[in-house]
Amino acid sequence: MEKIRRGITAAKGFRASGISCGIKEEGLDLALLYSDVQAAAAAVFTANKVKAAPVLISQQHIENGRIQAIVANSGMANCCTGEQGLKRAALMAELTAVKLNIAPESVLVASTGKIGSQLPMEKIGPGIKEAAANLSRDGGKDAARAIMTTDTRPKEAALEVELFGQKVTLGGMAKGAGMIHPKMATMLAFITTDALISPLLLKKALLHSVEQSFNMITVDGDMSTNDMVVILANGLAGEEIIFGSREFDLFQAALDELAIDLARQIPADGEGATKLLEIKVKGALTEEAARRFAREVVRYTEVKAAFYGADPNWGRIMAALGQTGQEIDPEKVDIYFEDQLMAKGGCKAPFDPIRIGTIMKQKEIKVEINLNLGQAKATAWGCDLSPEYVQINAHYRT
Repeated sequence: MEKIRRGITAAKGFRASGISCGIKEEGLDLALLYSDVQAAAAAVFTANKVKAAPVLISQQHIENGRIQAIVANSGMANCCTGEQGLKRAALMAELTAVKLNIAPESVLVASTGKIGSQLPMEKIGPGIKEAAANLSRDGGKDAARAIMTTDTRPKEAALEVELFGQKVTLGGMAKGAGMIHPKMATMLAFITTDALISPLLLKKALLHSVEQSFNMITVDGDMSTNDMVVILANGLAGEEIIFGSREFDLFQAALDELAIDLARQIPADGEGATKLLEIKVKGALTEEAARRFAREVVRYTEVKAAFYGADPNWGRIMAALGQTGQEIDPEKVDIYFEDQLMAKGGCKAPFDPIRIGTIMKQKEIKVEINLNLGQAKATAWGCDLSPEYVQINAHYRT
């Protein structure tokens, strides 16, 4: 697999745009993604019981597994907005469909931002018209910026994989910096590919990738109301991918890699974050147990605070492991911070204070935890917890 520069429009037949229509006081706030042909589609939506209007509309539209466009706005979540919110989400799809000459059911809708306000359709309507007129192969970067809220930078990725003797491309964009603790995905993430694959098989591949990536990140332990991960496959490159084939395995590996790339970018840009944390757990009895251990450590508030303060407090990691409810023997646990053994058999190990001081100041820090119980492993990503996180969220609406 080879990483390439272009993001959401890297695959054949995809165009995008990002424009400002005045939802936010400044910056781009409306994104449009379009496939030249109808695409197989799959999605995973938030497990939060409070679901925003665009999530409910998109869940309906994706039922037949065929989508051609996605329209997304930032600045307002269109959540807790009642019947009017549903009507406005549906209207976004209808207005987009008219401009692109496709069926409204072929359009997915996404929103992100403040909860509780009605979308200003008098601004969004003209905005959709402008976004449709500006669609281009080079519009992916603007689209990635248009879905940002408290993000400090756009999140994009793309790669190529050889299937059936020719290049198949996958590209993606995501947003998210706060309210990141998924029970499926979190934030918004959109992935495109020119691979030819059925909607059913595409959903299978997406679910696997989500479990390895978006389901393994956290910033603050909070689940959002608007989360979705969507993949569109328009089939413009290569032969059809069949389950159980070598090509499916290669496609799955490529999708996993792309999803992990996008997912890691989110906690790296977490609200107020100064460090990206990678927590790898191995030696667990089951993969599910390993996943729970890894996610709990990276979520644990005192662990996050310790890393912000450059305090190599491995004892907090032990405390986090112990509250998961999973099988653990404290006297078998080994903990490494990068190449430094911090705990052996659940007890303090001698380490180089100068080396550990350098590690704790890195922008990316890897922690490896060996439970020494079995063969299962998992990796989670998160960030430290800084005073700036509180400042950002104390004044989010005002």
